[in-house]
Amino acid sequence: MGNASLPYVDEHVTVVAAEAEDVWRGLGETLDRSFSRPRAAGYARLVGCADRTASGPRPLGDGATLPGFRVVSSVPGRELVLEGRHRYSVYALVFRLDHAGPGRTRLSAQTRAAFPGLAGRLYRRLAVGTGGHAIGVRRLLAAVRRQSER
Repeated sequence: MGNASLPYVDEHVTVVAAEAEDVWRGLGETLDRSFSRPRAAGYARLVGCADRTASGPRPLGDGATLPGFRVVSSVPGRELVLEGRHRYSVYALVFRLDHAGPGRTRLSAQTRAAFPGLAGRLYRRLAVGTGGHAIGVRRLLAAVRRQSER
């Protein structure tokens, strides 16, 4: 299932005081660091993610994996599309980088996901309905901003 056909969940945005190339590098480094933690791999195993380990090209390119995600599209400096699936959901996380003025880049993270069945609906309530997903994405964007502005 392509990410365009998945239902919209949310979108979070930050403006980074750095050029797109630096934000792109910061995004890849932050994703690798965040998802290489034992907690991320353990969670990926617990919910039955299709991709449970980090592999493939670095910086992140098409076919690379992180626990819970696979890179399905990579346009350096512009867009990174991650998709994944597990027992309770099929999902995509789409990062877009846009020029926001001299030395500034707008970084957005859009989530799209389907939560099939009763178990999926319960999982959505726990992950999205409690605000946990939004907190996690905002923290991730803040980490990318800090890494990119160094």
